[in-house]
Amino acid sequence: MGDQMQLIVEKLNQEPFRKSYNLISFDSLEPLQLLQLLSDVLGEIDPKHAVDIREELPEQTAKRMLNLLGILKYKPPGTLSDLSAFRQGLVTGSKTVIHPVLHWLLQRTSELRTRAYLARFLVKLEVPAEFLQDDTVADFNKQYEELMETFKNLHKEHEQLKISGLSTAEIRRDISAMEEEKDQLAKRVERLKKRVETVQNHQRMLEIARQLRLEKEREESLAQQKQEQKSQLFHAEQRLQRAQVQLKEMQHVVADSKPESLMKKLEEEINFNSYLVNEKIPREMESKKTSVYFLQKVVAEPAMTQADLTALESEIEEVNAQMNQLIEKRIITYEPTDSKFSMYRQQASIISRKKEAKAEELQAAKEEMSSLEKQVEQKNSQAHELGGSLAMTEDEFKQYVSKLRSKNTFYKKRRQEVAEITAEYGILQRTEELLRQRHEATLQQLQAIEEKKGISGYSYTQEELERVSAVKSEMDEVKGQTLDNMSEMVKKLNAMVAEKKASLAPVIKELRQLRQNCQELSQECDEKKMQYDSCAAGLETNRSALEQEVKGLLEERAQEESNYRYINCMKRSLEVQLQRAREEMKAYVSPEPQERRRAVREQYTRIILEQENLGKKLREKQKVVRESHGPNMKQMKMWQDFEKLMECKRECFLKQQNQAAIGQIIQEGGERRKFLVAGPQEKWVI
Repeated sequence: MGDQMQLIVEKLNQEPFRKSYNLISFDSLEPLQLLQLLSDVLGEIDPKHAVDIREELPEQTAKRMLNLLGILKYKPPGTLSDLSAFRQGLVTGSKTVIHPVLHWLLQRTSELRTRAYLARFLVKLEVPAEFLQDDTVADFNKQYEELMETFKNLHKEHEQLKISGLSTAEIRRDISAMEEEKDQLAKRVERLKKRVETVQNHQRMLEIARQLRLEKEREESLAQQKQEQKSQLFHAEQRLQRAQVQLKEMQHVVADSKPESLMKKLEEEINFNSYLVNEKIPREMESKKTSVYFLQKVVAEPAMTQADLTALESEIEEVNAQMNQLIEKRIITYEPTDSKFSMYRQQASIISRKKEAKAEELQAAKEEMSSLEKQVEQKNSQAHELGGSLAMTEDEFKQYVSKLRSKNTFYKKRRQEVAEITAEYGILQRTEELLRQRHEATLQQLQAIEEKKGISGYSYTQEELERVSAVKSEMDEVKGQTLDNMSEMVKKLNAMVAEKKASLAPVIKELRQLRQNCQELSQECDEKKMQYDSCAAGLETNRSALEQEVKGLLEERAQEESNYRYINCMKRSLEVQLQRAREEMKAYVSPEPQERRRAVREQYTRIILEQENLGKKLREKQKVVRESHGPNMKQMKMWQDFEKLMECKRECFLKQQNQAAIGQIIQEGGERRKFLVAGPQEKWVI
């Protein structure tokens, strides 16, 4: 706080305010004096606000200051819930409100002066929509917007010229340097003319040089035309290739299809396009419009505080509870006839969803195919620019595959040959190793024989002597040839040195003059470089300052936009709540019963009565169930005992039947045994 007051006092004591404050006197100012001081600072930024606050009402003063601070995009410190306190403090001249405003204004006076100047022309007047329906008003509004855009562009150009423009001193220095350079070039041209005049047929040579220059320019233009024609030819070839591909596809389709299939395809395509035009696209447009409407509504509404959010959450919970109650009521009053229609509706919705999904897949496939075609065209153009070939067609690809197969067979043959050569190399290497071993064994035998004879080392010494004599004879020949070559070379070098001296004499004279010119040009280059460095340093500092300023402005703009949207959202939300309250009050007070039924209170009362009646019915059912619970339990117990008794009887009956069947089987077995013992006749009888 002390640093803030110190900065405010320093700025107020400087131009253009020229106050004589110190920290104590500034801190002891009355609220009315603080407001007048704030008005003076705002008047320095915008001359329209240089007024005496004693001549206007406090509400007018606060409104005027708030409007200008809003245009200047001032953000009050603290949370947005303190806006009312900020307005109240601005009306009463509170120090805690005015000191931060003064600190913010005095820090960026020049910037805010420019912003206030632009606000006079760029703050758009909001014309109601019903007035814009008039053609004259709409034309004037359009002209007003066009003039505003023209002013923006002119102001940007003006600022760019102010930033990028050089000073008059720098321009004068550049002009003087260019005049000096012009004089030097004129002198150099005069010297060259004098030098050329001594040459024979110099006019003819100048004419030939001019014709050469013209021919070079013509050659460059012809090369450019050739390049353009090549590009046009390439594009024409691409178009021809695409047309040929399309022709082949159409021929293939026509050859493999019948009129009925073509008509069927056309009908399918027409049906698909009609579905897109009549059903899918209008539905998507409607959904987009609704989403845009809701988004605009959300953007237009003011930002919501935590209290508003809690209120909305409670309201959502109440509405969800009502929905659940209504769903339960519908389930209670459910009719079986609706189940059939619901089944058909469900099937129809499933079919429509599948249809939409397939249409989206087809649309996505078409978009992907178009994007791939564009990529192929781009790749072909890039390949042409890089000197490569175009994408291969089907026939070219088949030819390429056949060539690749032939190359593959050729490669296999060569690889087989390489394998054979490698095997032969291994055999030769092994042969060399065996011969080397034999040679070493022979040398060892020779050394052993020499030791026996007493002349060890004889063969080695003989070989060395032969080798040294051969080397000596070669060296003698080389020395003789070298001496002859050196003598010839010396003669040639002397003759070449004499020729070079004679040819370099005029060149050395020209070189001296060129060195002098080089020194002059190097000095001039150093001067230009110094000028360039100074100019580059200045531009770099300006650029960094502008970048920081732009960054700060962008951050401030984003923050102010968020504040503006938040305030608008809060405003729209309050308006909607107020409108709902007015409609509710109007419906509740209305004498007509139809209007009263629309009121939320009447609806809630009606729902409460229905729920109370439902609760009474359920309590009566509960009472009946409680009264009949004991006898019903006894009856259920008796039925369970009866069921057990019958089960026991059934088991006894089944056991009795099993025993009777076993006795009968035993009796039949005895009779058969008796007949078998009686003889074959009785057996046959059986």
